Amino acid sequence: MPLLESREAGLYCPAGDFYIDPQQPVQRAVLTHAHSDHACPGSAAYLTASRGLALVRERLGGEVPIEAVPYGDARTIGGVRVSLHPAGHILGSSQIRIEQDGEVWVVSGDYKLTSDPTCEPFEALRCHTFVTESTFALPVFRWEDEAAVIAAIEQWWAANREADRISLLLVYPLGKAQRILARLRGDVKVDPSVERYSRLYRQAGVALPEPAAGAAKKGDLLIAPPGFRRPPGASTAMASGWMRIRGPRRRQSLDRGFILSDHADWPQLLQAIDATQAESVWVTHGYTAPLARWLGEHGKAALAI
Repeated sequence: MPLLESREAGLYCPAGDFYIDPQQPVQRAVLTHAHSDHACPGSAAYLTASRGLALVRERLGGEVPIEAVPYGDARTIGGVRVSLHPAGHILGSSQIRIEQDGEVWVVSGDYKLTSDPTCEPFEALRCHTFVTESTFALPVFRWEDEAAVIAAIEQWWAANREADRISLLLVYPLGKAQRILARLRGDVKVDPSVERYSRLYRQAGVALPEPAAGAAKKGDLLIAPPGFRRPPGASTAMASGWMRIRGPRRRQSLDRGFILSDHADWPQLLQAIDATQAESVWVTHGYTAPLARWLGEHGKAALAI
Protein backbone atom coordinates (compact mmCIF):
# COMPACT_ATOMS: atom_id res chain seq x y z
CA MET A 1 0.00 0.00 0.00
CA PRO A 2 1.45 3.43 -0.93
CA LEU A 3 2.42 5.70 1.95
CA LEU A 4 0.56 8.57 0.26
CA GLU A 5 -2.58 8.91 -1.80
CA SER A 6 -4.06 11.82 -3.69
CA ARG A 7 -7.39 13.02 -2.30
CA GLU A 8 -9.59 16.03 -2.92
CA ALA A 9 -7.98 17.90 -0.01
CA GLY A 10 -4.45 17.01 -1.14
CA LEU A 11 -1.77 14.42 -0.41
CA TYR A 12 -2.93 12.14 2.41
CA CYS A 13 -0.97 9.66 4.51
CA PRO A 14 -3.42 6.95 5.67
CA ALA A 15 -1.01 5.33 8.14
CA GLY A 16 -0.43 8.65 9.91
CA ASP A 17 -3.84 10.20 9.25
CA PHE A 18 -2.41 13.52 8.10
CA TYR A 19 -2.26 15.64 4.96
CA ILE A 20 0.73 17.41 3.44
CA ASP A 21 -0.05 20.98 2.31
CA PRO A 22 -3.82 20.37 2.17
CA GLN A 23 -5.88 22.69 0.00
CA GLN A 24 -8.79 22.75 2.46
CA PRO A 25 -9.13 22.44 6.26
CA VAL A 26 -8.33 19.00 7.71
CA GLN A 27 -7.66 17.53 11.17
CA ARG A 28 -3.85 17.45 10.86
CA ALA A 29 -1.71 19.23 8.30
CA VAL A 30 2.06 18.99 7.75
CA LEU A 31 3.25 22.13 5.96
CA THR A 32 6.22 22.52 3.67
CA HIS A 33 6.27 26.33 3.90
CA ALA A 34 4.29 29.52 4.41
CA HIS A 35 3.24 30.45 0.87
CA SER A 36 -0.54 30.70 0.61
CA ASP A 37 -0.89 27.90 -1.96
CA HIS A 38 0.70 25.51 0.57
CA ALA A 39 -0.49 26.89 3.92
CA CYS A 40 -4.28 26.72 3.91
CA PRO A 41 -6.01 28.13 7.03
CA GLY A 42 -8.65 26.34 9.07
CA SER A 43 -7.06 22.98 9.95
CA ALA A 44 -7.26 21.69 13.53
CA ALA A 45 -3.49 21.21 13.95
CA TYR A 46 -0.31 21.91 12.01
CA LEU A 47 3.28 20.69 11.95
CA THR A 48 6.01 22.76 10.32
CA ALA A 49 9.74 23.50 10.56
CA SER A 50 10.94 25.71 13.41
CA ARG A 51 12.75 28.04 10.98
CA GLY A 52 9.48 28.86 9.27
CA LEU A 53 7.21 29.01 12.33
CA ALA A 54 6.92 32.81 12.49
CA LEU A 55 6.08 33.00 8.78
CA VAL A 56 3.45 30.28 9.08
CA ARG A 57 1.91 32.04 12.10
CA GLU A 58 1.85 35.30 10.17
CA ARG A 59 0.05 33.52 7.35
CA LEU A 60 -2.43 31.48 9.41
CA GLY A 61 -3.01 33.63 12.49
CA GLY A 62 -1.49 33.78 15.97
CA GLU A 63 -3.94 31.48 17.77
CA VAL A 64 -3.62 28.50 15.42
CA PRO A 65 -2.18 25.32 17.07
CA ILE A 66 1.16 24.79 15.35
CA GLU A 67 3.88 22.36 16.40
CA ALA A 68 7.32 23.34 15.15
CA VAL A 69 10.27 20.94 14.88
CA PRO A 70 13.94 21.52 13.99
CA TYR A 71 15.16 20.25 10.65
CA GLY A 72 15.99 16.54 10.86
CA ASP A 73 14.12 15.80 14.09
CA ALA A 74 11.68 12.92 13.67
CA ARG A 75 8.13 12.72 15.01
CA THR A 76 6.04 9.56 15.07
CA ILE A 77 2.51 10.22 13.84
CA GLY A 78 0.37 7.12 13.90
CA GLY A 79 2.67 4.43 12.56
CA VAL A 80 4.81 6.80 10.49
CA ARG A 81 8.11 8.58 11.23
CA VAL A 82 7.99 12.13 9.91
CA SER A 83 10.89 14.56 9.61
CA LEU A 84 11.39 17.88 7.85
CA HIS A 85 14.47 18.81 5.82
CA PRO A 86 15.58 22.00 4.00
CA ALA A 87 14.12 22.65 0.56
CA GLY A 88 16.02 25.85 -0.30
CA HIS A 89 12.86 27.65 -1.47
CA ILE A 90 12.28 30.32 1.20
CA LEU A 91 13.06 30.68 4.92
CA GLY A 92 11.77 27.58 6.72
CA SER A 93 10.78 25.73 3.55
CA SER A 94 10.89 21.97 3.97
CA GLN A 95 10.78 18.62 2.31
CA ILE A 96 8.65 16.12 4.21
CA ARG A 97 10.25 12.71 4.74
CA ILE A 98 7.92 9.90 5.82
CA GLU A 99 9.01 6.36 6.67
CA GLN A 100 7.18 3.16 7.60
CA ASP A 101 8.65 -0.35 7.80
CA GLY A 102 11.73 0.74 5.85
CA GLU A 103 9.75 2.38 3.05
CA VAL A 104 10.72 6.03 2.54
CA TRP A 105 8.82 8.71 0.66
CA VAL A 106 9.86 12.37 0.35
CA VAL A 107 7.56 15.23 -0.60
CA SER A 108 9.64 18.09 -1.95
CA GLY A 109 7.29 21.02 -1.53
CA ASP A 110 8.72 23.89 -3.58
CA TYR A 111 12.51 23.87 -3.91
CA LYS A 112 15.56 25.22 -5.68
CA LEU A 113 19.21 24.23 -5.75
CA THR A 114 20.55 27.77 -6.28
CA SER A 115 22.45 29.29 -3.35
CA ASP A 116 20.35 31.74 -1.31
CA PRO A 117 21.60 33.70 1.74
CA THR A 118 18.09 33.91 3.21
CA CYS A 119 17.39 30.20 3.69
CA GLU A 120 19.05 26.83 4.26
CA PRO A 121 20.16 24.98 1.10
CA PHE A 122 18.28 22.06 -0.44
CA GLU A 123 19.16 18.72 1.14
CA ALA A 124 19.08 15.69 -1.18
CA LEU A 125 17.32 12.77 0.54
CA ARG A 126 17.52 9.13 -0.53
CA CYS A 127 14.05 7.62 -0.86
CA HIS A 128 11.98 5.00 -2.67
CA THR A 129 9.39 7.51 -3.96
CA PHE A 130 10.01 11.22 -4.53
CA VAL A 131 7.09 13.64 -4.90
CA THR A 132 8.46 16.58 -6.84
CA GLU A 133 7.04 19.94 -7.79
CA SER A 134 7.16 20.87 -11.49
CA THR A 135 6.44 24.62 -11.63
CA PHE A 136 9.07 25.18 -14.34
CA ALA A 137 9.36 21.65 -15.71
CA LEU A 138 10.01 22.48 -19.35
CA PRO A 139 13.47 22.57 -21.03
CA VAL A 140 12.99 26.25 -21.90
CA PHE A 141 13.25 27.19 -18.22
CA ARG A 142 16.95 27.58 -17.46
CA TRP A 143 18.05 30.26 -15.00
CA GLU A 144 20.77 32.80 -15.49
CA ASP A 145 23.59 33.34 -12.99
CA GLU A 146 22.14 35.13 -9.97
CA ALA A 147 25.03 37.59 -9.64
CA ALA A 148 24.48 38.68 -13.25
CA VAL A 149 20.77 39.19 -12.62
CA ILE A 150 21.39 41.30 -9.50
CA ALA A 151 23.96 43.35 -11.43
CA ALA A 152 21.39 43.92 -14.20
CA ILE A 153 18.82 45.12 -11.63
CA GLU A 154 21.34 47.57 -10.19
CA GLN A 155 22.26 48.85 -13.67
CA TRP A 156 18.57 49.37 -14.52
CA TRP A 157 18.10 51.25 -11.23
CA ALA A 158 21.15 53.43 -11.94
CA ALA A 159 19.88 54.29 -15.44
CA ASN A 160 16.49 55.25 -14.05
CA ARG A 161 18.15 57.38 -11.38
CA GLU A 162 19.99 59.26 -14.12
CA ALA A 163 16.68 59.70 -15.96
CA ASP A 164 14.99 60.95 -12.76
CA ARG A 165 12.48 58.08 -12.62
CA ILE A 166 11.26 55.73 -9.91
CA SER A 167 12.37 52.11 -10.43
CA LEU A 168 9.44 49.86 -9.50
CA LEU A 169 10.48 46.22 -9.11
CA LEU A 170 7.59 43.78 -8.77
CA VAL A 171 8.35 40.58 -6.85
CA TYR A 172 6.58 38.12 -4.57
CA PRO A 173 6.61 39.73 -1.09
CA LEU A 174 7.58 36.51 0.72
CA GLY A 175 10.86 34.88 -0.31
CA LYS A 176 11.80 36.58 -3.57
CA ALA A 177 11.77 40.09 -2.09
CA GLN A 178 14.02 39.10 0.82
CA ARG A 179 16.42 37.24 -1.46
CA ILE A 180 16.85 40.36 -3.60
CA LEU A 181 17.13 42.70 -0.61
CA ALA A 182 19.94 40.54 0.79
CA ARG A 183 21.94 41.05 -2.42
CA LEU A 184 21.28 44.67 -3.38
CA ARG A 185 23.50 47.58 -2.38
CA GLY A 186 22.02 50.96 -1.48
CA ASP A 187 18.88 52.24 0.21
CA VAL A 188 15.73 50.55 -1.05
CA LYS A 189 12.09 51.47 -0.43
CA VAL A 190 9.69 48.56 0.13
CA ASP A 191 5.92 48.21 0.18
CA PRO A 192 4.44 47.31 3.62
CA SER A 193 3.50 43.86 2.28
CA VAL A 194 7.23 43.19 1.78
CA GLU A 195 8.30 44.58 5.16
CA ARG A 196 5.61 42.42 6.82
CA TYR A 197 7.76 39.37 6.07
CA SER A 198 11.20 41.01 6.00
CA ARG A 199 10.97 41.89 9.70
CA LEU A 200 10.36 38.19 10.47
CA TYR A 201 13.43 37.27 8.45
CA ARG A 202 15.50 39.75 10.45
CA GLN A 203 14.08 38.36 13.71
CA ALA A 204 15.20 34.90 12.53
CA GLY A 205 18.76 36.17 12.14
CA VAL A 206 18.78 36.72 8.37
CA ALA A 207 20.85 39.78 7.43
CA LEU A 208 18.50 42.15 5.62
CA PRO A 209 18.74 45.95 5.44
CA GLU A 210 16.12 48.07 7.14
CA PRO A 211 13.82 49.67 4.55
CA ALA A 212 14.57 53.27 3.59
CA ALA A 213 12.12 55.70 5.18
CA GLY A 214 9.52 57.80 3.37
CA ALA A 215 7.52 57.48 0.18
CA ALA A 216 9.29 56.57 -3.04
CA LYS A 217 10.51 59.54 -5.04
CA LYS A 218 12.29 59.94 -8.35
CA GLY A 219 15.56 58.03 -8.39
CA ASP A 220 14.45 55.51 -5.76
CA LEU A 221 14.08 51.77 -6.12
CA LEU A 222 10.73 50.53 -4.78
CA ILE A 223 10.12 46.80 -4.26
CA ALA A 224 6.44 45.90 -4.28
CA PRO A 225 4.19 42.91 -5.04
CA PRO A 226 2.66 42.16 -8.45
CA GLY A 227 -0.52 44.17 -8.88
CA PHE A 228 0.93 47.23 -7.12
CA ARG A 229 -0.44 50.49 -8.51
CA ARG A 230 2.33 51.98 -10.60
CA PRO A 231 3.48 55.54 -9.85
CA PRO A 232 3.20 57.88 -12.87
CA GLY A 233 6.37 57.90 -14.94
CA ALA A 234 7.95 54.94 -13.13
CA SER A 235 10.00 52.36 -14.97
CA THR A 236 8.47 48.99 -14.09
CA ALA A 237 10.19 45.60 -14.01
CA MET A 238 9.48 42.16 -12.59
CA ALA A 239 11.83 39.50 -11.23
CA SER A 240 10.40 36.05 -11.87
CA GLY A 241 11.11 32.76 -13.57
CA TRP A 242 8.19 33.57 -15.86
CA MET A 243 10.29 36.34 -17.40
CA ARG A 244 12.09 33.55 -19.28
CA ILE A 245 9.19 33.58 -21.76
CA ARG A 246 7.79 36.63 -23.55
CA GLY A 247 4.07 36.36 -22.84
CA PRO A 248 3.95 37.36 -19.15
CA ARG A 249 6.19 40.40 -19.66
CA ARG A 250 4.15 41.58 -22.66
CA ARG A 251 0.78 41.08 -20.96
CA GLN A 252 1.90 43.15 -17.95
CA SER A 253 3.41 45.95 -20.04
CA LEU A 254 6.75 45.74 -18.25
CA ASP A 255 9.80 47.77 -19.21
CA ARG A 256 12.15 45.03 -18.05
CA GLY A 257 11.98 41.41 -16.99
CA PHE A 258 14.65 39.84 -14.76
CA ILE A 259 14.85 36.04 -14.75
CA LEU A 260 15.06 35.05 -11.09
CA SER A 261 13.10 32.25 -9.47
CA ASP A 262 12.83 30.53 -6.10
CA HIS A 263 11.91 27.29 -7.88
CA ALA A 264 14.16 24.76 -9.59
CA ASP A 265 14.65 25.15 -13.33
CA TRP A 266 14.63 22.18 -15.72
CA PRO A 267 18.26 21.08 -15.09
CA GLN A 268 17.86 21.48 -11.32
CA LEU A 269 14.69 19.38 -11.30
CA LEU A 270 16.45 16.53 -13.08
CA GLN A 271 19.50 16.87 -10.83
CA ALA A 272 17.39 16.78 -7.65
CA ILE A 273 15.39 13.77 -8.83
CA ASP A 274 18.56 11.86 -9.70
CA ALA A 275 20.08 12.69 -6.31
CA THR A 276 17.21 10.98 -4.47
CA GLN A 277 17.87 7.69 -6.32
CA ALA A 278 14.10 7.19 -6.13
CA GLU A 279 12.61 4.17 -7.86
CA SER A 280 9.41 6.06 -8.58
CA VAL A 281 8.52 9.75 -8.92
CA TRP A 282 5.22 11.50 -8.41
CA VAL A 283 4.98 14.86 -10.19
CA THR A 284 2.75 17.65 -8.91
CA HIS A 285 2.26 21.44 -8.94
CA GLY A 286 3.00 22.62 -12.47
CA TYR A 287 3.99 21.03 -15.78
CA THR A 288 3.26 17.57 -14.41
CA ALA A 289 2.60 15.70 -17.65
CA PRO A 290 5.74 16.82 -19.57
CA LEU A 291 8.05 15.97 -16.68
CA ALA A 292 6.38 12.62 -15.97
CA ARG A 293 6.60 11.74 -19.67
CA TRP A 294 10.28 12.70 -19.88
CA LEU A 295 11.09 10.64 -16.77
CA GLY A 296 9.18 7.66 -18.16
CA GLU A 297 11.09 7.87 -21.42
CA HIS A 298 14.34 7.83 -19.42
CA GLY A 299 13.65 4.77 -17.31
CA LYS A 300 11.83 6.19 -14.27
CA ALA A 301 8.45 5.03 -13.03
CA ALA A 302 6.69 8.41 -13.01
CA LEU A 303 3.13 9.51 -12.29
CA ALA A 304 1.55 12.95 -12.81
CA ILE A 305 -0.89 13.74 -9.99
